[in-house]
Amino acid sequence: MLTNKTILITGGTGSFGNTFVPMTLEKYNPKKIIIFSRDEMKQWEMAKKFVGDDRVRFFIGDVRDKERLYRALDGVDYVVHAAATKIVPTAEYNPFECIKTNINGAMNLIDACIDKKIKGVVALSTDKASSPINLYGATKLASDKLFVAANSYSGEHGSKFSVVRYGNVMGSRGSVIPFFMSIKDTGLLPITDDRMTRFMISLEDGVKLVWHAFEDMVGGEIYVKKIPSMKMTDLARVVAPDAKLEVIGIRPGEKLHEQMISAEDAYYTYEYPEHFKILPTINEWATSKERIKDGIRVPEGFVYSSDNNPEWMSDAELQQWIDINREKIGAI
Repeated sequence: MLTNKTILITGGTGSFGNTFVPMTLEKYNPKKIIIFSRDEMKQWEMAKKFVGDDRVRFFIGDVRDKERLYRALDGVDYVVHAAATKIVPTAEYNPFECIKTNINGAMNLIDACIDKKIKGVVALSTDKASSPINLYGATKLASDKLFVAANSYSGEHGSKFSVVRYGNVMGSRGSVIPFFMSIKDTGLLPITDDRMTRFMISLEDGVKLVWHAFEDMVGGEIYVKKIPSMKMTDLARVVAPDAKLEVIGIRPGEKLHEQMISAEDAYYTYEYPEHFKILPTINEWATSKERIKDGIRVPEGFVYSSDNNPEWMSDAELQQWIDINREKIGAI
């Protein structure tokens, strides 16, 4: 689907973009990948990885600027929307800025993609959009709803919009593993709560979920990857076996456990071998055989959260991942 096509990724200089771009270049050989972001220094650093590859282009811009989006989308076939204000405490203390990027930016992108007749758009979401308790999660829930409803707005233009949702991305900027590794020599690791659990997904699996969404989507689906959970105390013990753990309390807007599918979503959720699919509640799309395909509806009251997950990451599996990705983590 993406072979010889032009793809634009918003927020493309982040951890996801730095993994998506080389993986997609290798697998699909697209005509062009455009990295659209507002940080010129991150673009400068990222461009060094692709010197001599004329398939990779960089475009300075902000999703808050609709006119710039219109210009950037000229000739584009597919869009991955990764741009977001996503640090939970930052969003709590800067709510207006979070809303401008995560909600207004989503609206700008949707309008521009429909008018430019983009074939398909996949937006990245987060576990925090399910039963949100913080502003970041609330803005991402609103964003998810916007991208789902965009399929109605698209009409005869034919643009398709879907969402992928996953939890804690191992090794991404701002995530706990690089943080713990950076301070493990102090002999003290801060734990917000010793009961805390998190979903664990690699950036590579996140990219593959986006690929699958492009291949599978009819429009309006929210794809949720099946991934293992881990207790934060176990993760800390693997990273720094000899370090002391200090319980510091949950930060503003932080959950004890991550949730990706709520009981309210369950009525519209279908299960597949490697993922779940939450179907739209509007336009009777939740009963669309074209969207359901071979899915099996989950039981009433089903909740997919990091504490009730049937799949758990072992210490050995985490250690193996760290050993393989140690150089990458150290560069963050």
